[in-house]
Amino acid sequence: MIISSRARWVLLALACVTGPQAAISQTATPQPAVTPATPPAATQQPTATPAAPPATTQQPASPAQQTAPTTLQQRDDAPREQTGTIKINVNEVDLIFTVTGKDGHFVAGLQQQNFGLLDDGRPPVRVRRFVQQTNLPLRVGIMLDTSSSIRQRFEFEQQAATDFLLQVLHPADRAFVEGFDVQLNLAQDFTNRVDMLDTGIRRLRPGGGTALFDSLYRTCKDQMLTLQQDTAVRKAIVLVSDGDDDYSRVLETEAIKMCQRAETIIYTISTNVGPSRDKGDDVLQQIADATGGQTFYPKRIDDVAVGFHNIEEELRSQYLLVYEPADFKHDGSFRTIYLHSIDTRYSVRAKKGYFAPHE
Repeated sequence: MIISSRARWVLLALACVTGPQAAISQTATPQPAVTPATPPAATQQPTATPAAPPATTQQPASPAQQTAPTTLQQRDDAPREQTGTIKINVNEVDLIFTVTGKDGHFVAGLQQQNFGLLDDGRPPVRVRRFVQQTNLPLRVGIMLDTSSSIRQRFEFEQQAATDFLLQVLHPADRAFVEGFDVQLNLAQDFTNRVDMLDTGIRRLRPGGGTALFDSLYRTCKDQMLTLQQDTAVRKAIVLVSDGDDDYSRVLETEAIKMCQRAETIIYTISTNVGPSRDKGDDVLQQIADATGGQTFYPKRIDDVAVGFHNIEEELRSQYLLVYEPADFKHDGSFRTIYLHSIDTRYSVRAKKGYFAPHE
């Protein structure tokens, strides 16, 4: 997700919203839009009014929704080809999200009108682009907990991280590797060479306490927030840890806010193998949920590799929604995002919000 007021190529079809609801929907059979529920003021996270699947009858609108719902209409007035650069100053949000079915598998082939969207409690002014993306260049960080609490599991985690990089990195991708205990150790900066990344991973050694929040804060601030790219990229961090923190000065909420400012998705893999979850697992869940990522809980140490594999699959199975938010101000405030599927068989995972830039 990127917000900017800058020059962009006009290579996309515009969609417009003419009423209080932005719906985003399926291809072959047009559907009427469903207006998402108004978000509760206390939580800023609204609960969607359940909607029937596309093949069944829509539920009647509530009294608060009697205004005729509107759908995003695809407009065909955008230029298809450009021989020069057209500069347009716009406020845009790039929202990356994942859709899964009840079986947990990714759902492909959905369209704009399959979704309802609220930005800071309001539908967007217009949707500028909606695409399923499988090959967007990645900027991925691997953060391995090297504290003494994971000493016995560390060698296996190293091998799983290397295998993940071997599978996920394409020619346009870049990755870095870090270890952290009471200090943060950048073992290998951004590169596409898996041999160098593997060497960095093998250099890491476990020992010491755990400064998880400090390390995550610094990584997003130094590695992701400052990242300069000429093209759109997807930024993600894979954090392998037990979730315990006994040394940080930064609070968990501060670390999460920095991840949100850096527009970085955090995927977490717990090293607490066992039948039940503990406090550290809840911490990992909160970090992932706030940034649009996911947490994986291996039941045995061998399943850590499965977590890496699932992350690899998800990074290549996501949607991109580019829209213009309503009543947008460059005031540095946090704006909530609520995106839901109109078809209740599907679940949507996206970040909870973003920080507006300052003037």
